[in-house]
Amino acid sequence: MGGSILGSEAIFAFLKRKIKKKIYFFDDINQEKIFNFKKKINYKDVLFFIISKSGNTIETLSNTLFLKILKKNSKNIIVISEKKNNTLLTLTKKLNLFYIEHKKHIGGRYSVLSEAGLVPAHLMGINVLKLRSNILFLQKKKYKNYLKDSCIKLASLMNSKKLNNLILVNYSPDLEKFLYWCQQLIAESLGKKKMGFLPLISNNPKDHHSLLQLYIDGPRDKIFNIFSLEKKSKEKLKSRKNLKMKNFLNNKDFKSIKGAQQKALIKTFKKHKIPFREFKIKSQNEEVLGKLFSYFMLETVMIGKLLKINPFDQPAVEQVKTYTKNFLT
Repeated sequence: MGGSILGSEAIFAFLKRKIKKKIYFFDDINQEKIFNFKKKINYKDVLFFIISKSGNTIETLSNTLFLKILKKNSKNIIVISEKKNNTLLTLTKKLNLFYIEHKKHIGGRYSVLSEAGLVPAHLMGINVLKLRSNILFLQKKKYKNYLKDSCIKLASLMNSKKLNNLILVNYSPDLEKFLYWCQQLIAESLGKKKMGFLPLISNNPKDHHSLLQLYIDGPRDKIFNIFSLEKKSKEKLKSRKNLKMKNFLNNKDFKSIKGAQQKALIKTFKKHKIPFREFKIKSQNEEVLGKLFSYFMLETVMIGKLLKINPFDQPAVEQVKTYTKNFLT
């Protein structure tokens, strides 16, 4: 759940064209999904990852027990959790399952470039050395200055409490899972002391027809991060020869159509002086994804430090977990 799965989902979605294996993610308590999985899958053909930093995550334990996969000396189960007294580690020792330690100093939402994200990625067939190869790119001066300026501006906006909503405007389906990872990172790290941005994912151009009116003409309480991914598109639209009218879609591919919609949004934002940042992703490979993970983790941590917020804890979430366990006891 949370950071233990969102990072792997982001890797899979962004690099799925390189992955030849079937991957299933259980990121909720969904009885029907588990039932359908059990009905059509032969467990002997599946490698199960059970990941929980605390080793006590209710959803992870519940799904594991509902799947009924725990057997002594099982060779198709890998468990990743902290090496401390917890339910998952106790089960692992009792059943003699393959175990990898989740380092205690790395929080779940920051763990995508550690064992929690890299081991699943490696077994997907992803080159994890490339994924980590450029994660220190922000040490270069030109990137360092941009990061510094962005953190100062965002911290100032957050501290003013005038802009409360961070809209993650997405123009590529391959980025959606990455943005869900961003959503948790930002919300759980910075939503403290009555401060924080509410990060919301807005998939476009679909949301042009439902939310755009609000974005442009509604309350000025939002800041926008606009994401796009450059992809080649070979097929072009052809108007019928007997269409006796000017057709602006003639000889256009999906890339140019979406690109025009994105440019129109940005031009409108500029006209109305709506604050935004644009992230244009030009390559779809391990190195670029590693940079994206690195940038947003570091930016989030630095904003927290500027505002004297601990970006690594989650005290309110822990309270809900405690209440939940009390209700189940």
